[in-house]
Amino acid sequence: MKERTLDGFGPRLARLRKGKGLTQAELGEVVGGISYRMIAHYERIDAQPPGPILPDLARALGVSTDALLGVEPIHEETDPKTARLLKRLQRVQHLPPADQRALLKFLDALLEARKAS
Repeated sequence: MKERTLDGFGPRLARLRKGKGLTQAELGEVVGGISYRMIAHYERIDAQPPGPILPDLARALGVSTDALLGVEPIHEETDPKTARLLKRLQRVQHLPPADQRALLKFLDALLEARKAS
């Protein structure tokens, strides 16, 4: 029997991963120790992961398995640049309070300077 592949799965997986600001290695780690090479393989046009890891991929990407498979539309996608920025900002929460205040002062000064120009 010929293996059936889902149209557009690989590019959809890549788009969702990038929309979350994740590298292939980070997604593989979140899913359960899958190598970045396997994620790269799944992102190819003619490849797809085995069924048992689909729920883990969907959960890691914050979508339903139906959205991951292309059965239903993806409702919320973030621009990859915005996703990377948000991911970095989330890491700020783990800094000591003094570092957080210093970073906020720097951001405020930078934004104020850009507004003036």
